[in-house]
Amino acid sequence: MTKPQDKLRRGAAARRAILAGLRFTSLRLRLVLVFGLVALTAAVAASGIAYWLNREAVLTRAQDAALNDFQQEMQNRAGTLPMHPTQAELQHAAGQMATSSQHFSVLLIATDENGATVVGNSDLDTFTLQDVPRALRAAVNKEQPVTSTNKSAYHLYWQRVVDHDTPYLVGGARVIGGGPTGYMLKSLEPEAKDLNSLAWSLGIATGLALIGAALLAQAAATTVLKPVHRLGAAARRLGEGKLDTRLRVSGTDELAELSRTFNRTAESLEKRVADMSARDEASRRFVADMSHELRTPLTAITAVTEVLEEELDAETGSVDPMIEPAVRLVVSETRRLNDLVENLMEVTRFDAGTARLVLDEVDLADNITACIDARAWLDAVDLDAARGIVARVDPRRLDVILANLIGNALKHGGSPVRVAVRTDDDDVLIEVRDHGPGIPEDVLPHVFDRFYKASASRPRSEGSGLGLSIALENAHIHGGEITAANSPDGGAVFTLRLPRDTSALMDEDETDGSGTGPSGENQEGAP
Repeated sequence: MTKPQDKLRRGAAARRAILAGLRFTSLRLRLVLVFGLVALTAAVAASGIAYWLNREAVLTRAQDAALNDFQQEMQNRAGTLPMHPTQAELQHAAGQMATSSQHFSVLLIATDENGATVVGNSDLDTFTLQDVPRALRAAVNKEQPVTSTNKSAYHLYWQRVVDHDTPYLVGGARVIGGGPTGYMLKSLEPEAKDLNSLAWSLGIATGLALIGAALLAQAAATTVLKPVHRLGAAARRLGEGKLDTRLRVSGTDELAELSRTFNRTAESLEKRVADMSARDEASRRFVADMSHELRTPLTAITAVTEVLEEELDAETGSVDPMIEPAVRLVVSETRRLNDLVENLMEVTRFDAGTARLVLDEVDLADNITACIDARAWLDAVDLDAARGIVARVDPRRLDVILANLIGNALKHGGSPVRVAVRTDDDDVLIEVRDHGPGIPEDVLPHVFDRFYKASASRPRSEGSGLGLSIALENAHIHGGEITAANSPDGGAVFTLRLPRDTSALMDEDETDGSGTGPSGENQEGAP
């Protein structure tokens, strides 16, 4: 193979490897996805828990500090006011309370001596009673029964609210023993910004963890899948017939044990195949030797039977009528034995790979007509073939195929047998159809098997059981195929498909070094 072809092959292999890695059915991709999902789940769960814990800690610390400061200011400032303070006194007290270190707004509400409601606001009316939730106001003003466990009739209440996307803490309390009711409003925006920064940090950490998990998964997949890929490549080579394929084994883990098992299996398979090949070769050699050894006595016997047959056909009647049936049986069985030996020799050539083609331009209509005429089948066969359909095939082997298919149709289906020829792109199709009962469904898969008999009750027949098998082998050597089926209108249909030009196939055989040696002359179906 040339260097450009090597580069093209390597490029195609690289593209296939990339596509295989991107397939959703790829083990590598699934492993990376699983690692990523596990890492994402763990990172999101950890980040969520960390965010929730920090959020509660930050908000609890901020609200506790603000509420404690507010409660202290209520005691120190609002608690010193008179029972019915003036608006100025409330305003002054609210301003002093707002100077606390927590920087909250204060709203004080009380009644003056005339029973009118007076309000003191530290932020010049920016914090009003309408900013306090109704439920919080009701809870602050609700008097609780004083018990041994509840020492005070009024309690401090708080609530977190959001106004224009800004979180606030609202708290309220009432001076025990009479006095103003106070409310505070503290912005939690600094804490919210801190929490947002924390969320962004956790999100970035989650993304980095996901990337790290993907890289770790890729590294793990490479470590785990490399032996698997080597095992797959070795299995492919083994399937291609390279039975000496072995894996290099290192380590004691499960993958190493799998590699050892593969090596033991390959070794056992190589030994079995070698034994089977040796037995098969010995069997083929035995059949070939037996056929060759039989040809010499068969030639002599055939000559004798021909003389006997001439005596039977002679008008003088020199053969005793009592032995005439025996003589005719000897003649027919000798002819059958001779055909069987020739067929066995042809089969051994196919098995040994020594059969070869001798190609020529053939007009299919002329070739089929010659086949039919040579066997005196003109009255029993209807030919539907236009002249001018030319194919480059081996004429002798095509004659063998046609003789077997037509002879089989006449034998089992009866006449008339219809032979039709048509073209299909670069192929030619030859259909042989009879008008018999058709082929049983359980027999169809076996019609091309060697020595197969459709009926076990009839182990002997005029043929050897090799005709259709030899026809199929001759089709295969042309790069073609034969199929058997039943026609919807009744009868069996055998379809021969051949390429119109088998020269390219023959060139490949010569390149591979196969297809050397002559082939036999007579097959079943030939006279």
